Amino acid sequence: MRERQAGRERRRAQEFETFVAGAAGRLLHTATLLTAEPVQPPGANPRAQRMLRAALARTYAQWGRLRGEDPYDRTRRELAIRFAHEVWRHQRPRGGLLDRLTPQERLVLVLRLYEGVAEEQAAALLGLPVERIRAICNRSVATMRGTRRPTARWGSQRPLGVAP
Repeated sequence: MRERQAGRERRRAQEFETFVAGAAGRLLHTATLLTAEPVQPPGANPRAQRMLRAALARTYAQWGRLRGEDPYDRTRRELAIRFAHEVWRHQRPRGGLLDRLTPQERLVLVLRLYEGVAEEQAAALLGLPVERIRAICNRSVATMRGTRRPTARWGSQRPLGVAP
């Protein structure tokens, strides 16, 4: 009995390691975009690394219960939730690609344009109407293009709404 359980645990660990080997780079980049930390030099993104480790730990803990759910989607959702919960604990980072955006704008832009999440899925994940997701994404793109000036300062926007 113990041998069978140990074998299952080994398979679970191997499957998870394979998943991490294939997805960790992209997930780390996603986390780095969310935290607006610089990508270079290597190691300049400690918040993103911590968020990713925590999201992967949660995914591993639920690995046996995924039941056909895509582990990448599960980890990405966990990253979004962790980002939304941690965004108010830290000062605004400097030097990242998306640091001109508010946390909500960054989250929507990364989910929609970098991760390719459909508007409806992003709306369901964040607990917002589809029209609001579309407006936030358009505003974020305009800010990044330089055609719109950032309006909200780091501490002046309301908390992010992420549906669990």
